[in-house]
Amino acid sequence: MTELIPIGTILAVLSNQIIKISQAAKDVVFEKESFRALAKHLLDIEPVLKELQSQQLNDSPVARQALESLETNVKKAHALVEKYKGRARFYLLVKCRHIVKEIQDVTREIGDSLAALSLANVEVLSGISDQVHRLQHEMQRAEFEASHARLQIVDKLNQGISDQAFDKEFANDMLRDIARAVGVPVEPSEISRELAGFKREKEEAANRKERAEVFFLEQVIELLSRADAARDYEEVSNQYMQRVKVIERYDPREEYIEPFKAFYCCITGCVMADPVSLCTGTACERLALEAWFQRGEKSDPETGEDLQDFSWRPNIQLRQSIQEWRELNYCLKIRSCKAMITSNEERVVEALDWMKELVAENSINKDWISIGGLTEGVIALLESRITEAVRKKVLVTLKDIIEGHARNKAIILEKGGIEKIVMCLGLDASISEAAVGLLYEVLLDRSSWNTSCCKRLSQQCDEIIPLLVSVVKNGSKLAEEILLKLCEEDDNILKAARVNWFRPMINKVVQGSVLERISMVKELVSLELDDEKIKLLGEEGVIPPLLEMATGGVESKEVSLHALVKLSTFRGNKHLICGSGGVSFVVKLLSSPHILPAVTARCAEILANLSANGDGTTFLVDEDEGQLELKSVTANLLAIQQNLNSLDSIRKPALRALVGICQSEAGLVKSAVVSCSGISVVLALLDDSNQEIRELAINLVFLFSQHEPEGVVEYLLKPRRLEALVGFLENSEKGDVQRAAAGLLANLPKSETSLTEKLIELGGLKAIIQIIRSGTGEAKENALSALFRFTDPTNLKSQRVVVELNAFPLLTGLLRAGSVTASARAAALLGDLSVRTPELSELHRKKHGWFWSCFPQARAAVCPVHGGSCSLSTTFCLLEGGALPDLVRVVQDKVHATAYEAIQTLSTLVQEDSPQRGAAVLHEYGAIGPTIEVLRWGSESLKTEALILLERVFVSTEMVDLYGAMARAPLGQLASHSLCDERHLQRKAVRVLLLIERYSRSSTTSLVSTAAPITD
Repeated sequence: MTELIPIGTILAVLSNQIIKISQAAKDVVFEKESFRALAKHLLDIEPVLKELQSQQLNDSPVARQALESLETNVKKAHALVEKYKGRARFYLLVKCRHIVKEIQDVTREIGDSLAALSLANVEVLSGISDQVHRLQHEMQRAEFEASHARLQIVDKLNQGISDQAFDKEFANDMLRDIARAVGVPVEPSEISRELAGFKREKEEAANRKERAEVFFLEQVIELLSRADAARDYEEVSNQYMQRVKVIERYDPREEYIEPFKAFYCCITGCVMADPVSLCTGTACERLALEAWFQRGEKSDPETGEDLQDFSWRPNIQLRQSIQEWRELNYCLKIRSCKAMITSNEERVVEALDWMKELVAENSINKDWISIGGLTEGVIALLESRITEAVRKKVLVTLKDIIEGHARNKAIILEKGGIEKIVMCLGLDASISEAAVGLLYEVLLDRSSWNTSCCKRLSQQCDEIIPLLVSVVKNGSKLAEEILLKLCEEDDNILKAARVNWFRPMINKVVQGSVLERISMVKELVSLELDDEKIKLLGEEGVIPPLLEMATGGVESKEVSLHALVKLSTFRGNKHLICGSGGVSFVVKLLSSPHILPAVTARCAEILANLSANGDGTTFLVDEDEGQLELKSVTANLLAIQQNLNSLDSIRKPALRALVGICQSEAGLVKSAVVSCSGISVVLALLDDSNQEIRELAINLVFLFSQHEPEGVVEYLLKPRRLEALVGFLENSEKGDVQRAAAGLLANLPKSETSLTEKLIELGGLKAIIQIIRSGTGEAKENALSALFRFTDPTNLKSQRVVVELNAFPLLTGLLRAGSVTASARAAALLGDLSVRTPELSELHRKKHGWFWSCFPQARAAVCPVHGGSCSLSTTFCLLEGGALPDLVRVVQDKVHATAYEAIQTLSTLVQEDSPQRGAAVLHEYGAIGPTIEVLRWGSESLKTEALILLERVFVSTEMVDLYGAMARAPLGQLASHSLCDERHLQRKAVRVLLLIERYSRSSTTSLVSTAAPITD
């Protein structure tokens, strides 16, 4: 007795079969919708079988019989899938109605088997009963139908075979419809391949003894073989030559042969395409006659006689005559076009239009155009002097001629057409777009690329890639496809990248193998990346894959970080690095032990770039934009400087990062100085042998000196240290170094006179004045701050050196053309010098008084301010230095910072022992009016300085007469204020008002009575 296979084994095998069949069904290229529906139903059965397995199905005879039925029908489905997988597409279309019926039948049979199986296992399947019932219901009632368009083609084919319409025109129509439906170009090589598949199907049917199938396929093959595209080239060429011999009898100027009257349809009045004849012999267009009868007409369209017989038959002989007439006209047009393309542009355009019509009307004309030599002639037009509009038309016409036509494509290659097309890519946008369309068609072979054409094009990649990239940037998808094909070669990826097209390179970085990715990133790093390239690389998404590579092996890590160094120079990319979590990763990697020096150096360079250009700590954030722990970052960067084994390649970027971070965060500077002994670490770097490290260190010393200036002074007073600082001041090529060195001096205590003297001796003062003369903006401002050390009114010796070095005219010049900060500091420095002028003027008078008394004719002019003999070099007199007009203008400009310093400096001219002289000079230069106006618009501190000056001015009756009336209103307004924070202004304003009252010649009443009472 035969041993039965366990039912569980049958279920398992059946489940596997169903999965395999459903996958195979999805791969059938024709009637995809029907086969996919079958695959879906099969996959829906698989969970039912799994459930039966899990519930240990009872091995009853009914259950086994139902399962065997299901297995048999599943095998039918498998056989059906295998039967139509990989078959010729023409054959599948012709059999589409039959194929769909087979799919429907097998689906319903499987549904019946499933119903029987579920009845035999009701209890077992109770948990999924609804699902099973729905599935079997759907399958038992499944209906499949081929698309309407395909059924129309099949019906037309069957009708043609029934009518024996085996003429060429019908065959051309039929072949074109079938080819379009299945996606095959109407091109001889393609059609030959499909017809060969048809013939194999016929032979297999003959082997199966299917006589009806064989007879049907023979008829289809015979019909389609009559089409122009189904004939071989020799046959097409012979046909063309026969037609040419006929037209040789016509005048060479003849361009058109008129049709015979019999060719016209008596209904439409047009030449017929599908003539049929009534029993009366009247010929009409088939569609027109059908419409005639559908309207209820019962007469002969030509004679008007009533018809007894309404049948018609195809008029094959007439159809062939019309086709022959058309072909003769095709040949006439081709002959004419050949002459016209060598004529003027108007005739060239007409010829191109004719050719476009020819290839649209009948595919055989693509062959005849090439046989007649027109293809070569049109290609040659690309080298001729024609307008851009005509050139574009040539490109479009060539595309129509070669589309789906291997022979015309071959002619393009033979005649150097690719090179000529490439020349058009650099022209007007519309021409380049047309050139790309033509080039794309040349490179295509059916739905894939023509290898030989692509290889030919690759030989010109140096020239063509930049041109194609420019077309891509104008939005051409075809140009992009061509480029992607060319960039399958790594060399071309680099050529595209050099002209700012990075998509293939980034694709390789994202999708390539580890070795390919490393190789491509190395190439990226080797490129000369300008700002535009760096920006584009970031925008096109290269940063995330680079960060992912940085988590890999040593080589992958080093090369990806090197690329990120370059990319992080662009601000937009800094945002992308932050958003991808790159900053946290780099900071962590920098502080990790046992990391190769090259990797550490790259991390430090990235941090330096992130903090550069004033960005400071802006980008030191995690992917959620949370600020990183900055104290630990600065501590790590300082630790690198302390490590004696750190290479310069690491220390330099680490220092740059420190400078950038500390410039933006004063709190970090203090932390670095106090917590990390930063000042001692960085001061030691000023003695480093590497100049760049010394220059970076001076920037940090400048920042740190704000918190620990004493340590810096102690360091500078050691041998050769101050000389180094002067060297930084003299380094005119490095504005940031000069700025830092000058700022450092500005931060140091002015009480260190030994430092001041040493600087003068070593040329430091001269260097500072040179920075003021020609330095950059911030360096100039810091140099002005440093100059206060030398203009200190308590140090006459250093003041004289300042004046001797011609600083005075530089300072007055800055009043006119400096920044707000520079102008304010220049005004204050002039004030420092002016403070000593009265004393110096008196000394000069005493020193030379005996000489002037003996020789009065040699007496120098008396200074109207100081009452003695003044000069710029001896007394630093503002009047002699020509500074007053610029100081007054500064006050008039109504900028608080500069006006404050200017008024303070002007106040030095009004001395307590002789205020009238200074007041008179201020009046002469127009300074008093703007000072009074300050009381209306100035800040509290500025108004205070203005009141101090006015208090000195209004001790003169003459000044009160001139300005008293002008000053009373703003002074009265200030005097009436009683806010606590403005009481000092109130008191000063009252005092000035009292002075005006006291020295006024015309006053009769007290204005002070209007003021609010003053309380302490």
